[in-house]
Amino acid sequence: MIFAAALVPAAALVYGAFTSGLTANPIDYITDVTGTTALTFLVLSLAVTPLRRLTGKNELIKLRRMLGLFAFFYACLHFVTWSVLDWFFDFASMASDIVERPFITLGMTTLLLLLPLAVTSTAGMIRRLGKRWQLLHRLVYVAAVTAILHFWWLVKADIREPRLWALALSVLFGFRLWWTFRARLLTRS
Repeated sequence: MIFAAALVPAAALVYGAFTSGLTANPIDYITDVTGTTALTFLVLSLAVTPLRRLTGKNELIKLRRMLGLFAFFYACLHFVTWSVLDWFFDFASMASDIVERPFITLGMTTLLLLLPLAVTSTAGMIRRLGKRWQLLHRLVYVAAVTAILHFWWLVKADIREPRLWALALSVLFGFRLWWTFRARLLTRS
């Protein structure tokens, strides 16, 4: 059911494309929807562990990989929108845009950070990498920060929405820091 729900934003974009429902500026609309949806799934994937610990429902952990892969899926759609619809594969202009505009640099950084996480999310890669897998997958925290900064630097005047994302991420980081600090205190005593 969650898998089907995660496809709703993509299905809505496809439906909007066939019914002229993508607003007066469809490229901006698709870019906004795919970017916001990618960020939503990224933060939701980070919320799984705190929710599992707070509720005691260990089966929630089964959702984390799927949510993370949907974050990557929508980040790829976000990138494809930028590279195909915005730039029409003009690689020289795309490279210039990445270098000249810091929010684009952060967006590319986020995508590049998510790539190895998506590639190594299979059960086979988890077994092969062993303890290194968990270390690698901590990059998700860096990717979340760069994604929020990408959004924050994109908007110029109204930073309310990126500020809410930053607050949500700060709360999730706070849980992680608290549990780490508490675990170290318990091991010392």
